[in-house]
Amino acid sequence: MLFGIWKSYLAPLLGRPPRYQIGALCYRNGTAGLEVLLITSRTTRRWIIPKGWPMQGTDAGGTALEEAWEEAGIKPCGGKPLRIGRYRYDKIMDGGLPLSTEVDVYAIEIEKLYDSWPEMEERERRWMSPKEAAKLVAEPELAALVRDLPELPDSRGNGKRASSGTAGDAS
Repeated sequence: MLFGIWKSYLAPLLGRPPRYQIGALCYRNGTAGLEVLLITSRTTRRWIIPKGWPMQGTDAGGTALEEAWEEAGIKPCGGKPLRIGRYRYDKIMDGGLPLSTEVDVYAIEIEKLYDSWPEMEERERRWMSPKEAAKLVAEPELAALVRDLPELPDSRGNGKRASSGTAGDAS
């Protein structure tokens, strides 16, 4: 019994990197203004942003880019990811144990979405307005971050502010 508790609950906590992840808020200047890209989680199918544990030998911006490629199939415009905030959520580990996790969020301007990417069979992705995205994400702090986006750089070097209009859902 004690081994079962160790294996299911305690060992995963000790074997993981710190309770810290890096997320990517992917955006573009769409026809209806600023649009953000959400993806579905693999198990619960809720709307989230790409995110993952820090990668050894890669800085936080590089990790955000890699997670966005693997989970959403993005091609960035080429600018450096910009840290725009942090949110907290409870990550449910194998065995059902919640792990309080902080996520640093990096904004990444997107040039295009690829038709094929590593997790394409496991996730959906959709462009939407920041206002719509804020309503769809379950984490209140992430919703506030998306809804109240700061000015973001675009590939032309200008700032842009989140639109309150509704954007399309094309990929």
